[in-house]
Amino acid sequence: MSVKIVLLQSGEQVITDIKEVISEEKSVAYLFTNPQKVTINKPFLVSEQDNERSYEITFSQWMLLSADKEMAVPTNYVVTIVEPLDSVKEMYSEKINGTNSEVSSTQE
Repeated sequence: MSVKIVLLQSGEQVITDIKEVISEEKSVAYLFTNPQKVTINKPFLVSEQDNERSYEITFSQWMLLSADKEMAVPTNYVVTIVEPLDSVKEMYSEKINGTNSEVSSTQE
């Protein structure tokens, strides 16, 4: 499983298990499995001394009206792909496996 956060041209951040689709030795798309839209609801101060912030994060199904679990996204629609924080990756895994609530928070 290769869980990444993908920034799309639309500005959406999606966390997903991602694979590259190759055709004729060229990358043509990414296959998103169980994509979830990442929404950062609000930062809040955890400790004034350290100026440490925590973020409330919500995951929601990326394509709300689709029953599909896998979706191909053209490479030219992807701006960048990054490694999520361990805590965010863990929240995603819990969400996909049905073991958490909708809203979680993570510290920076």
